[in-house]
Amino acid sequence: VMSAGAAGGAGSPCLGAAAGASCSSAGSFYAAVSGGGAGVAGRLPARVLEHIFSYLELADLMRCALVCWHWNSILADENSEVWRSLCSRSLSEEALRSDILCNLPTYRGKLKAFQHGLSSNCSRNVYVKKNGFTLHRNPIAQSTDGARGKIGFSEGRHAWEIWWEGPLGTVAVIGIATKRAPMQCQGYVALLGSDDQSWGWNLVDNNLLHNGEVNGNYPQCNNAPKYQIGERIRVILDMDDKTLAFERGFEFLGVAFRGLPKACLFPAVSAVYGNTEVTMVYLGNPLDG
Repeated sequence: VMSAGAAGGAGSPCLGAAAGASCSSAGSFYAAVSGGGAGVAGRLPARVLEHIFSYLELADLMRCALVCWHWNSILADENSEVWRSLCSRSLSEEALRSDILCNLPTYRGKLKAFQHGLSSNCSRNVYVKKNGFTLHRNPIAQSTDGARGKIGFSEGRHAWEIWWEGPLGTVAVIGIATKRAPMQCQGYVALLGSDDQSWGWNLVDNNLLHNGEVNGNYPQCNNAPKYQIGERIRVILDMDDKTLAFERGFEFLGVAFRGLPKACLFPAVSAVYGNTEVTMVYLGNPLDG
């Protein structure tokens, strides 16, 4: 799995120490093979290396980037043939041709978003569509169903977009959750924010939810507009300042939650409406200003 650090993002995803050790040992192996950049492999022309790299998978490319400055500089071009080729093999044609990834200008960024997509390994009543980014909730009566992202974060700053592609129903919540937060329950409730393991914004009534309580209205303004289907909401998680905030369009809506715990927090959603669909795209490090 591509880490945020390796992919140019800020902070580390919750992948565990074993993954880091594996990557380090693999890097040493590749460095030894190429003579630390001084061997024949380290002196190959860029066009030759790009052609070779275009056949490799993501884990191998991450190790190659550790070999020497020459290899790393070739892989630093996020729109090169290397990343385009891997994109075409990893992502569905639907995702690449649609506007799902329109706010990600590079192939490497699109791959990173795919790695950080929503996981259907949560509620049994949801699944991720073939495009790899859109969650579909099956029409199950008297059930609230949620999903987390594949990767959580314990440090750094991260941003992702979420939008509904179907009716909200009575409850539609976006936010964050730990791995201990439940992703399914009986009835139609605000699952995300129902305990101390999750934090959510209910787009239906503009309430902030945590630990089973309403933490006030959001955004904090008079007659705040309600969410419109298809409208992209940007979620901004700052694990350094321990805050969660949201943006709508180009408008920063303010900090929604402060004092987040030092834990591994995952992007999350919960829905109740049958056949509704929710799309999430990870953007990486949020841009200031």
